[in-house]
Amino acid sequence: MTESLKSEYQLCEELGRGRFGVVYRCFSPLNGESYACKTIDKTLLLDSTDRDCLEKEPKILHLLAGHPNIIHLFKIFEDDNYLHLITDLCPSGDDLFTRVSRGPLPEPDAAEILKQLVSAVSYCHHMGIAHRDLKPDNVLFDARGRLKLADFGSAEWFGLNCEGDRSMEGIVGTPYYVAPEVLRGREYNEKVDVWSAGVILYIMLSGVPPFFGETPTETFEAVLRGNLRFPPKLFRSVSPEAKDLLRKMICKDVSRRFSADQVLRHPWVISGGETRSMADLT
Repeated sequence: MTESLKSEYQLCEELGRGRFGVVYRCFSPLNGESYACKTIDKTLLLDSTDRDCLEKEPKILHLLAGHPNIIHLFKIFEDDNYLHLITDLCPSGDDLFTRVSRGPLPEPDAAEILKQLVSAVSYCHHMGIAHRDLKPDNVLFDARGRLKLADFGSAEWFGLNCEGDRSMEGIVGTPYYVAPEVLRGREYNEKVDVWSAGVILYIMLSGVPPFFGETPTETFEAVLRGNLRFPPKLFRSVSPEAKDLLRKMICKDVSRRFSADQVLRHPWVISGGETRSMADLT
């Protein structure tokens, strides 16, 4: 463990682990607060893409500091073999993946979660950053229940070039949630995050993803077809307003797909998932 880390924090129980590292709860004797410590083993980063992600994530988190729905990076410690990121502590097992695995959520609950998630996404986009890997696993909740968007390892900067484009490239993301234009291997813009957030909303309301297959390849093929359906058995009690928003978020035509700001202005989000007539809110 890095000596400077040991001098400021006490590492406690393990909260989780991934391909390159482990997340621990850590305690600061200086202020009596607990945090999360994400410890990354740099010796496992064998290719340039992984190393780029390692360098990029702390820079992006510093740039996004201050938004209440984005995980906050407090400190960084590094030595030859490890990188330690001190962030907000979110209780183990309280993420959106765990919540939706129990079944569909009531519309007001789903609307509140979507509002916080898209607020974070909108802030990212205004700062010129696309997350590019939105999924329930990366949507955490702190001890007060406030949403915290995490894991910016696949995030990318975008901006206007000399031709006025805001494009990115590279196939990144997770099968169920990735936008079709990413899979086509073409340039794309920040609206890939809106597609992914729409898929998350679909799962929150129905308990299943809109596009899936027996294998990742079959899932990708379903995403590319993009035939959005609302099976009556799953959507019988879902309001027309929620379905309207889903159509505008999970839209193959990127020019017609909502931006994050448009999602936040949709009547269903404004009403907090209350099933009032959209005409009453416009």
